[in-house]
Formats: sequence, C-alpha cells, structure tokens
Amino acid sequence: MGDRIENSPYRFKMHTNETEIFLCQTNKLSSDDFKLLTKRIDEMYQVNLILDNLPAIRYTRKEGFMLRWTGYPIGVKIKDGYYVFNHLKFKVLVHKYEETNVARVMGTGDAVEGFPSVGNKGSDVPGYMVVGFEVVPCSVVHNGDLVKNLKMYEKYPSPIKCEPTTVSMPIKEGEPIVFTYEVTFEESDIKWPSRWDAYLKMEGAKVHWFSILNSLMVITFLAGIVLVIFLRTVRRDLTRYEELDKEAQAMVNEELSGWKLVVGDVFRAPSNPALLCIMVGDGVQILGMAIVTILFAALGFMSPASRGTLITGMLFSYMILGIAAGYVAVRLWRTIGFGDHKGWVSVAWKAACFFPGIAFFILTILNFLLWGSRSTGAIPFSLFVILLLLWFCISVPLTLVGGYFGAKAPHIEYPVRTNQIPREIPAQKYPSWLLVLGAGTLPFGTLFIELFFIMSSIWMGRVYYVFGFLFIVLVLLVVVCAEVSLVLTYMHLCVEDWKWWWKSFFASGSVAIYIFLYSINYLIFDLKSLSGPVSATLYLGYSLFMVLTIMFATGTVGFLSSFWFVHYLFSSVKLD
Repeated sequence: MGDRIENSPYRFKMHTNETEIFLCQTNKLSSDDFKLLTKRIDEMYQVNLILDNLPAIRYTRKEGFMLRWTGYPIGVKIKDGYYVFNHLKFKVLVHKYEETNVARVMGTGDAVEGFPSVGNKGSDVPGYMVVGFEVVPCSVVHNGDLVKNLKMYEKYPSPIKCEPTTVSMPIKEGEPIVFTYEVTFEESDIKWPSRWDAYLKMEGAKVHWFSILNSLMVITFLAGIVLVIFLRTVRRDLTRYEELDKEAQAMVNEELSGWKLVVGDVFRAPSNPALLCIMVGDGVQILGMAIVTILFAALGFMSPASRGTLITGMLFSYMILGIAAGYVAVRLWRTIGFGDHKGWVSVAWKAACFFPGIAFFILTILNFLLWGSRSTGAIPFSLFVILLLLWFCISVPLTLVGGYFGAKAPHIEYPVRTNQIPREIPAQKYPSWLLVLGAGTLPFGTLFIELFFIMSSIWMGRVYYVFGFLFIVLVLLVVVCAEVSLVLTYMHLCVEDWKWWWKSFFASGSVAIYIFLYSINYLIFDLKSLSGPVSATLYLGYSLFMVLTIMFATGTVGFLSSFWFVHYLFSSVKLD
C-alpha cells in the first residue's frame, strides 16, 4: 500500500534541468532476486514517489482517453519476457512566488513546515514552489562497461532515448540492471492552492449522476407506496373506527382484520431486547460518524493533501458520538421495559464494547496474518496499545455518560396497553424472513454504482474524492432504508404478525448480505492479480468488517423509522 515513507536516492536541484544522470548499478541478479522481481511484476506492484507531498502522476492514452495514475509499475511482461523500467523521466511543474509572505498562500496545512520564508534575503533569485510532479517510466538498455567507473549522480556517457511506448531492457538472471533518470522543470500557471486539482479531477461525473437518478427513482417508487399506505388504509380505517358507535363497534370487532387485531401485542417486548438496544445504539453511532465525516470531507476539510485526516476524523467523530450510542441504547431499553431503570449500566457498557469488540477481533486476526507474512501493512504494536487506550479511556466513558442521560430522560410511553397473554400468529403464506431478505435489494440498488468507485479507491489505489456525491448517496440510502422497513412492518402487521421489532431491523440491514456478495464478485472478476490465500483472506476479512458496519447503520435506520410508524399508527386509534 506504500504506507511507510522512505527517502529515495533521486536528487533534484530546484529549477535545474538535468539529463542522463547515472543513479546506480545493481549486483548481478541471483536466481532468488530474479524470481522475486518477476513475481512482483506479475502481481502488478507499483512504485509510488512523493515530491513535496505530491504523488508522482503518470498519464497514459487508451482509446483516445487520457488516463491518470499515481505511481508507475516496476516493469511489464510482454509475451514471455519480463522488462524492467530502469530510466525515469521526471517533469516538475513550478510556480514563482508572488507573495512575499508565503504563509498566506499556503492552503490547509499542506507541508507547511517544509517552506522557506522566501529565497535568500536580498537576492534577486526568485523562489519557486512545486505545483506538479509527473513521471514517465522507460525501459532502456544500458552499456554495463560505460558505468563501471561512474559515481552516483554523474552523467551517463551516451545519450538515452526514452520511448514510453517501447520496452527494451529484459530482466535476465546473472545480469545487473543500471538505473538512470532525467528531470526537467517547467514553469506553470497552477497556483499553490489548486495544485491538487490534477489528482481530484472528476472522471465519469455522468456515472455518479446516473446512479443518483437511479436511486431517486427507487425512492419515489417507495415513497408512493408509503403514501398510499398512509392515505388509503390508515386514514380510512381510522375514520371508520372513530365514527362507529359502541354497539356497531361490538359487531365490527368480530370481523376486524389486519393491524387493529394486534393492538394488544404490538408493543410486546421482542426476544433478546438488550441485544436489539445495543445494536441500535451502535448503529446510531456509526451512522452519525458516517454523516459527520462525509459532510466534512465534502466541504473540503479532509483534503487528501494531508494524509490520514479521513481516518483520524472518522475515529474522532466515532468516539465523541459514543454519547449518542449510550443515550439511544438505554432510552430504548427503558422504553421496552416500561420505564424500568434496572440494568441500564450493563446495556450502556455492552453498547460501548459490542461493535468495537467485533471490529477489534476481526482486525487483530487480520493483523496476525500480516505479521506472519512480514508485511509493512501490519499495525505496529504501539498503535494497537494507543487504539485500546482510546477505546477504553475515551469511547467507553462517553458511552456510559450517554447512558446516564438516557436513564434520566423520560421513557417513550406506549399509546396502547399490552395484553397479558400473547396472541397466536396465524399461518403465513410466505415465510416472513423471505420478505426481509428480499427487502435488502432496494437499498443495494441505490448504493452499488457508488460502491464500485469506493472499492476501486480502496483496493486499486485510485484517489476517491467525490464526497459530495457520496453524501447525496448516503442521504438517499437512509431514506430508502426507512421506507423499505416501514412498508414491510405494515405488511407484517396487516397479516397479524406482531413480531416486528427484529424484522424491521433486518429488513433494511439485509442490504449487507448483498454488499458482501458484491465484494466476493469484485474479488473474483476485478482483483484477478491478488496472489495467494493470505491476500484473499485479508480482502474478505476487511469486506466482512465493512459489511457489518453497514448492517448496523442501515438496520438502525429501518428500526427507528418502523418504531416511529407503529407508535404513530396506534396512537391515532381510539380504544375503549
């Protein structure tokens, strides 16, 4: 992934063009070196270079389109031969200082410390800042005899032709590789604040708009169904219910059908009520984190120029929102227990540990795999300790504080009384879990186009910076989840099935199953170059973690909208 930054031997002098610079000559390739190098070329390893915090960008033409990549491949395989890219042609775009006080032009803390105040005091030499960094990799055959006596950074004796379209330096066992480079500086009109624009240019904006339109159609369709439910059934039933006098009502009672029959059972506590409260609390926390992070990123606070702000922002907002998790979990627990205070501490404590515990378990197992294969992607032990401290010293106490406020807040009063004896649920035509599983397809439909871009960004190293679109998709997803769950809950109540609590959670939460299937499909068809079982296990482990997170968030939206709907439905019924 290139997550540790090392200094490279390439040396530039500001605004000094240099060509044919000899860098180094390797030892003769042993059979192990040869095998490793060819294996890495097969696995499509990339070299990522950074100059003044800007990643090296490489342009390629494909079917008339210009494609942009960060970094360049180690080499290529053509037919049966392996070729290495051993000559790099760098182009650095620079912009002359206009401001005397450079600190004013600096954008968002992007490499501020690396800036001199301005040239030498009193000299006429202008200062320059780096606003672009491009690389063209070439495969060139060098003469080994010519470089025997050359030192690093000396000029290579004969001219080097860099043709990006042809490769000529094959990798052979027992032969050394010579590395050279050239660098040109070019003055550019790009200003400092807009130097990241080349990386963040939108490719395929039309696709994102298409995905949003697609989602809007699904939403409108569902909103229509919800409206019909509210207008036709609910309103008509309620007016009929209120107009009848007592005697007529007694007659109607015998032929009552649908949701009014379950009036004495609809608020009966679900099975495993504590688990439901904990999952809803954690879901509120995750959803809040997603909204806050994506909103800030869309407003441009989390620029990719400062690496790691996105993850830091997510962790920070997640910990702070522990208050919301504790509050929601405990208040729901008290509502289910008809205002009983008993056991709220254990519910708040479990809410603080349930989701982070699952995350910690998955990530620890994956980390052991990374340690075992000596990967640099493994989280160092010190960071593990820091994460544990953040969890237990900040997140857990905040969740308990939220729980305390939840215990103090009045519980939600049910509009109708619950009978002593549970009513029997009549036999259903279709198993209800089938409906619940099928419901996940609608939220998935709003998500899946954006999902492709996110997956490419995580696994293919592309830059993902369309947080504005992502925020719209998130809002649409929340609306679809609420509508789907509401429609299903109403359908269940109409066939006298009063066990709606868990079904409303999984009706929208089942989108996670489809996302997991999609990620398996992505692994098989798009990540063909993943090598070995460890890589695949890591990929599936991270996907599982992502899917669980999504299930908590979407399930919570579904449950809360259904809870509000059932409460509203039965509070407008007058019962004697």
